[in-house]
Amino acid sequence: MAAHPEKVAAFVRIPIPILPWSIGLIPSTPLPPPVVVILAGNDPSGGAGIAADIETLVSLGCHPAPVITALTVQDTHNVQALLPVDPGQVLAQARAVLKDMPAAAFKVGVIGDADNAVALRALFTAYPNIPVVLDPVLAAGGGAELASAALIEAIQTLLLPLTTVLTPNSVEARRLAPEADTLEACAMALLARGCRYVLITGGHESEPSTEVVNTLYGNNRRLETWRWPRLPENYHGSGCTLASAIAALLAQIHGSRSEESVLSALYRAQHYTWRSLQAGYQAGGGQRLPNRLFWAVDFQGQT
Repeated sequence: MAAHPEKVAAFVRIPIPILPWSIGLIPSTPLPPPVVVILAGNDPSGGAGIAADIETLVSLGCHPAPVITALTVQDTHNVQALLPVDPGQVLAQARAVLKDMPAAAFKVGVIGDADNAVALRALFTAYPNIPVVLDPVLAAGGGAELASAALIEAIQTLLLPLTTVLTPNSVEARRLAPEADTLEACAMALLARGCRYVLITGGHESEPSTEVVNTLYGNNRRLETWRWPRLPENYHGSGCTLASAIAALLAQIHGSRSEESVLSALYRAQHYTWRSLQAGYQAGGGQRLPNRLFWAVDFQGQT
C-alpha cells in the first residue's frame, strides 16, 4: 500500500510515531500504554488472529489484552478447522480484564459463531464509550469459510450498530450488503446499519493492477481515498494487521471522535500496514507473513 504523495491528505501531518526506545527517550516513570481488548481467534501459525493483533499493538505502543473467541487449526495455506469458544467463556475473559484495566479500544476479528456475536453485543453495550474496530473475517485467505449465514446476519443486525470502524475487504463488503450493486452502495448500506465509518480495502480487486485503492466512508458520503502501490505477494494476516493498527491509533487519541483525528489515525494505520507487508517474509509454504516489527531491524543496527 506507500501512498502516492498527491493522495496524502492535508490533514495528515503526523508521521508514524517514532518509538521512544529507538532513540533512548524512555521516561524514568513511563505512563502505562493504552489497553486494547482483542476479541479474535487463535492462529497457531502466528501469521493472523491473536498473534498478529498482539504484534501490531505492541509495535504501535499499546498493551494488548487478548480474549480468545475461537481456536483454529490452520497454517499459512488455509484454515482446516474452526472451534468457537463458549460465549460464556468469551464474556468471562473480557469482563475479567475490563474490571481490572481501563480499555481504550476493542478490536474484533474472527467471532466464531452467532452465539458469540450475541455475547459481543452485550459486552459492547455495557461499554458504549469504548470504540469498536471490527474486521469482519468471513473467510480465510486460502478460501475456507469462517462465518455461517447466521453469523453474517448477527454481524449485520447486532454488531454493526455498535461499530466505530468497519474494515471489510471488497469481497466482505459485498457479502455484508448483498443488496448493493456497487462498492459505494455497499458502504452506504453498511453505514445505514449503524457503523460510524466503513473502510473498504481494495486488495481483492483486480483493477487497478498496480495499486490497492482503499476508500473510507462516513456521514453518508465518501470521505477519502488512498492509493498504495500493489505488492507482488499474497499475505496471511494483512487484514488483522490493519484493523489492529487502527484500534491502536484510535486508542492513542484518547477517545477523540473528531473526523480529522480519525482520518489521520486511519492513514497512519494503512501506512504501518503497508510497511509491514513490504518487509514481509516467507515462514511456511503458503502466504507470506507481515513483518510487524520491521522497525526493530533498524533498531538492532543501532549501537
